[in-house]
Amino acid sequence: MIAKMSAQNVGSMQLKARLYPFQQAVVVSGFLLLAACGEMAKQPLLSGIGAQPILLQPNKTLIPTVNIAPAIGWPKEATPIAVDGTRVSAFANGLNHPRWLYVLPNGDVLVAETNSPPKPDDGKGIKGWVMGLVMKRAGAGVPSANRITLLRDTDGDGVADIRLVFLEGLQSPFGMALVGNQFYVGNSDAVMRFNYKEGEKQITEPGEKVMDLPAGRINHHWTKNIIANADGTKLYVTVGSNSNVAERGMLAEENRAAILELDIATGASRIFASGLRNPNGMAWRGNTLFTVVNERDEIGSDLVPDYLTSVKEGAFYGWPYSYYGQHVDARVTPQKPQLVASAVPPDYALGAHTASLGLASSIGATLPKTFADGMFIGQHGSWNRQPLSGYKVIFVPFTNGKPSGGPVDVLTGFVSKNGDAYGRPVGVALDKTGALLVADDVGNTIWRVTDSTSKPT
Repeated sequence: MIAKMSAQNVGSMQLKARLYPFQQAVVVSGFLLLAACGEMAKQPLLSGIGAQPILLQPNKTLIPTVNIAPAIGWPKEATPIAVDGTRVSAFANGLNHPRWLYVLPNGDVLVAETNSPPKPDDGKGIKGWVMGLVMKRAGAGVPSANRITLLRDTDGDGVADIRLVFLEGLQSPFGMALVGNQFYVGNSDAVMRFNYKEGEKQITEPGEKVMDLPAGRINHHWTKNIIANADGTKLYVTVGSNSNVAERGMLAEENRAAILELDIATGASRIFASGLRNPNGMAWRGNTLFTVVNERDEIGSDLVPDYLTSVKEGAFYGWPYSYYGQHVDARVTPQKPQLVASAVPPDYALGAHTASLGLASSIGATLPKTFADGMFIGQHGSWNRQPLSGYKVIFVPFTNGKPSGGPVDVLTGFVSKNGDAYGRPVGVALDKTGALLVADDVGNTIWRVTDSTSKPT
């Protein structure tokens, strides 16, 4: 069905400016029907998960597969489904698109209420227009609140009873890190630094820019996460690519698809690791940095698995020329065979199109012993796969400091039986008690997962 859709048919959709809203809805519905009817996964999702995923041949279609769970929010008193041995409850709700979490030493929980900045050149053309509408359907179309909110649980009952604006006037903030009495924020276009005193509920003094980050009128992957090393001398900053597979040219990808390293004392920066299409969550295991990466789209429901990997200094991970090590992506020309030959395979595949974003080490968690050693991962959920993937929080166990064995579903139930999204998990973190916190940007809730054999807190 897709193969028979002519260029004239596609081009005619550019008449969107002349259409009334109901006509636009018809056009989009037709596009989604075409996009979903001709291509499906040929193998179970689990085949693309683990240290040795099965990678089928690319399946590029005229129209990309578009299959998304429309965002509807949670019914009253409904919650995600917690794995046996745990319980889940709302730590805070009624937030504005909460995406990322950071827990201060005194136990205060910081939440980045944020969304994409204006990107006027990222949605041009029919494809950009349709994808913009699809993302709105998925709950990603709300304006960015551009603030960080502080949540404090003063009585220890597992529910935040103080909620205040901690920091505002930001630019699509995402990552956060405290180094001594300096609080760092990863805006979509810069790393900012603010003075902080332990226990204070709000920062009102203006901050200073310590590092410009790639941004601009496209800023395709806008989320910029940050993490400090153990001695607080360096920050590591994730910067996603400005495209799917460099279709805008490599000049548009300068200092992108990479993790950058910033020397706090001197302000000098460099590329720490490259070829990472869209790295997001980061976590330490000893002196080893780990990240989760969103891989490329539009070559079928089975490709390419997102992944969890240790990050080796100076390593190249393939994007855009190859994926999962040295599997060449024929869409990218000209190729660079010598660079591809150096591409490092990631440690652990997380399934195709799962949109794995959040990452937190389980060391220190007060959950059942199954979760004593590994990583929690928030999977935001797919748009380019039939059937859906992600839309849950998983745990990847570790052995001898490396991911090993099958994943465990920690929180599920984010998608209804009708295929609608009650919520979409993003950032994950451990609170001061060792409970797991999960930011849900469609449900506008911070969920808290605890051991069900312990007394409720």
